[in-house]
Amino acid sequence: MKAAPDTDGLTIGLDGKRAVLNNTGLGNYSRYAVNILSAAFPSTRFRLYSPQERENDRLSPLLARENVDLFVPDLKLDCGPIRAFWRSVDMPLQLRHDNVAVYHGLSNELPLTIKGICPTVVTIHDLIWRRIPSDYPAIDRRLYDYKYRRSAKIATRVIAISECTRRDLISDFGIPEEKIDIIYQGVDPVFTLPVDTQKRAEVRARYKLPGRYIITVGTVQMRKNQLLTVRALAKLPRHIHLVIVGRMEGKYADEVKAEIARLGLNDRVHHLTGVPLADLPALYACAEVSAYTSRYEGFGLPVVESISVGTPVVACTGSCLEEAGGEGAVYVDPDDVDGCAAALAHLIDDVVFHDKTARLGKKHVRRFSAENFAKATMGCYKKALISELV
Repeated sequence: MKAAPDTDGLTIGLDGKRAVLNNTGLGNYSRYAVNILSAAFPSTRFRLYSPQERENDRLSPLLARENVDLFVPDLKLDCGPIRAFWRSVDMPLQLRHDNVAVYHGLSNELPLTIKGICPTVVTIHDLIWRRIPSDYPAIDRRLYDYKYRRSAKIATRVIAISECTRRDLISDFGIPEEKIDIIYQGVDPVFTLPVDTQKRAEVRARYKLPGRYIITVGTVQMRKNQLLTVRALAKLPRHIHLVIVGRMEGKYADEVKAEIARLGLNDRVHHLTGVPLADLPALYACAEVSAYTSRYEGFGLPVVESISVGTPVVACTGSCLEEAGGEGAVYVDPDDVDGCAAALAHLIDDVVFHDKTARLGKKHVRRFSAENFAKATMGCYKKALISELV
C-alpha cells in the first residue's frame, strides 16, 4: 500500500449548498467543518461548491480566510431545477477542472456523476426518515433512500456522526463497517467561551426570560417530542417555566399549543424564534436545566451545547443521546411523563446532584473537541486518497 500524499497545497472540495443557504442543522455542520478544517490546516485549500449564492453572515468570515473560497456557477437559466441539475450532474466537471484532490459531501449526498472524478467522502448524519417515517412525506422518504443509500455505497469513505448512525448504515444500507469512520461534531466555538454575568443579564432582559426555567432548543415537531416536556412541566411547581427555542409551526406545533392551553400553562411557557447563535450560550446558561426529549436523533448537538456551558440535560433513551450527553444528562423513556418530571425536579432541586452532573458532563464533552474533529476528518481524507493509490 502506498503512503497517502501530504495534503499541503491540495484542494479539498466541499459541498457548500447548506453552508450558504441553511442556518440550522446541516448548515451549521457545514460551516463548522469549514471553520475547523481551514483553521487547523492553513496550507490546504478548501473550496465550497454551491449552486446558488446568498449573503450569509455566518459564512462570510470563513470566506475571508486565505485558504477558503466559494464557487458558484454562472448559469444561463438560474432556476431551481437547473441549479439542482448542476449540483447533481455538472458539478464534477468543475471539480476535475479545479484539480480537487478529495470531494466531501457534507450533507448526506454526492453528485450522481462523481464516480471516477476524484476520491470522495460523504457525511451521513442520520437515517431518521426510516425510523420516524411519520415526520416525512412518502416522496421525500423514497428520494432520501435513493440518494443517500447510493451516496454511501459509491463514496470512497463514509463519515457517520455517531455510533448510532454507523449501526444504521450497516443494518439498513449494507455499508461495510471498515469503510465507515465515526467522527463526532464539536460545538461551535461560541459554546466553549465563559458566559459572564453581564451577558446573562443582557440576554435575560432582551428576551424577558422568567426567573427559573427549563430550556428546550429545536424545531417543534413530532420526532422532537416536546409534548413530553410540556406535560412534565405541569407536574412541577408553578415558579418553574419552560422556554422553547425554535420554529413552532404545523400540525404538531398546534397540538403542543393546544396541550399548553389545556394544562393551563400559557403563562409558564415562552416561545423564542430567530435567536442569533451568539445568544444561545447565555440562554442555556441562565436555565436550570435543558430538556431534549427527542425520540430519535443522529447525534443531538443541543445536548452537547447545553452541557458545554454547564447546564445539565434531561434526554430520552432510544437513539444516540446517551453518546452525546454521557453522564451530563439524565435519561428517561420518551413516553414517561412522570419519569421526565422526576428527572427535571431532581436536577432543579438537588444542587449537589445538579453540579455533579454538570461537572461530569463537561468532562464527557471534551471528546467532541475541534482538534479531534479536524484530525479525524483529515485522516478520513487521507484514507480516501490511499484507497485511490492501491
